Amino acid sequence: MNDIMEAGAPPASFSHASMLDILARADAEGIKAVAEDLLDELGPVEVLVNRTGLAMLPYTDTVQNTAFHLGEVLMAEAHIRLPDRDVEGYGAIIGRDLEHAMAMAVIDASFASDIGKAGIVNFLTSEQGRQTQDDDIRLRKVEATRVRMETF
Repeated sequence: MNDIMEAGAPPASFSHASMLDILARADAEGIKAVAEDLLDELGPVEVLVNRTGLAMLPYTDTVQNTAFHLGEVLMAEAHIRLPDRDVEGYGAIIGRDLEHAMAMAVIDASFASDIGKAGIVNFLTSEQGRQTQDDDIRLRKVEATRVRMETF
């Protein structure tokens, strides 16, 4: 991991990108509850973007190592600004849950504003553990279906 941190980035255990990745895959009700707890402390919130739409899903062909678009995916996106603090927050998820995307943006802006950092780090740590465990279970299920064939 890079020792140099960008301004407003989470502690060394989370880069800004990894924080957004964890939040995008977070339990929807859990992330909404965390964001709800932070709203009173934020002050005025200006919503810049709050929309759903289709985005092209890029993929890389592993044989020829060329990028192509696999298809379209439905996305929910939110972008907010805290005018009193000159801070912005962003959230985007696969699907149409605008509240989840908005909760991401609220948490992103809160963290950058030093609001509720300890609670956010606790939530991120918990979610990262849950997601790692879910990924491990999924990979074990995939591995169980693998067929090994010998060629003559």
